[in-house]
Amino acid sequence: MRILSYFITTGLLFISFLSSVKAEELEIDPKIIEESPTLQHWLKKIPNILEDIDNDPSFNTLIRLGYIQFPSQNNQGGIGIGIDDLFLGKTALTLKGDYQTSFNGHIQNAGVNLQYYLLPLGYVINIAPVLGYRFVTNEQYSTDGVNLGARLKLVLSRNSAADISLTQTFINPGGNDEVGATILSTGYAISPSLRLSAEIQKQNSRLNKESQVGIFLEWILK
Repeated sequence: MRILSYFITTGLLFISFLSSVKAEELEIDPKIIEESPTLQHWLKKIPNILEDIDNDPSFNTLIRLGYIQFPSQNNQGGIGIGIDDLFLGKTALTLKGDYQTSFNGHIQNAGVNLQYYLLPLGYVINIAPVLGYRFVTNEQYSTDGVNLGARLKLVLSRNSAADISLTQTFINPGGNDEVGATILSTGYAISPSLRLSAEIQKQNSRLNKESQVGIFLEWILK
C-alpha cells in the first residue's frame, strides 16, 4: 500500500510544480480559482501528499435513517437508525451505534461498538478489530452481551463518496446463546452531504438463522 502512495505522489509532482507558479503565468481564469478550494490550497502551499494519505481519513462520519425488511420473520418491515465511524478525537478509534426494530416491536437489534483502524486512515483499504455490546431479540430467541469481531473497509472514492464494508462479529462469544452476525454494507453519495446505502445482515444462532435487508439515507458529516 505504501508503494501505491508513492505512485500517487509521483503522479502529482506535476501539479506540485504548477502550484509554485503564479496563476497569471498559468493563464488560469480567476473565476475558476475562486470556485475551486483545491486550486486555492495548491497555489498557496505545496501539500505533503504522503502525510495527507497517511493521516487524512478517506471516509467520514455517517448518520443514517432507513427502512428494513426481515425476510426470515415473515418479511416484516421496520426502521433503522444509527451513526457510523464517529471519530474519537484525532485518533484511529471510531464509534458505531445502531438500532433496528420491526414496526410491531417483536424484532429488535441494537448495539454500540468501538472500532480501531490498524492501517493509516487515508488508505483505500483498512481493517479494524471491533469491541462493543449488542442486544438481539425476535420471536425465536433473545440474547445480549459482548460483541467481538473485525471489520474490513474498502474506500472506492474518498470522503465517503463510495465504499464497501464487511463486518463479522460474535455476540456473547462462547456462551450458550452465542450469535454470529455478518454485515455487508455499501454506499454511494448522491450529493456532497447525502448518500444512499444498502445493507445485508445475517445472524446465526444455535436456535435459528435470521436475515435482514436495509435501505438507508445517510448524512455525511465533515
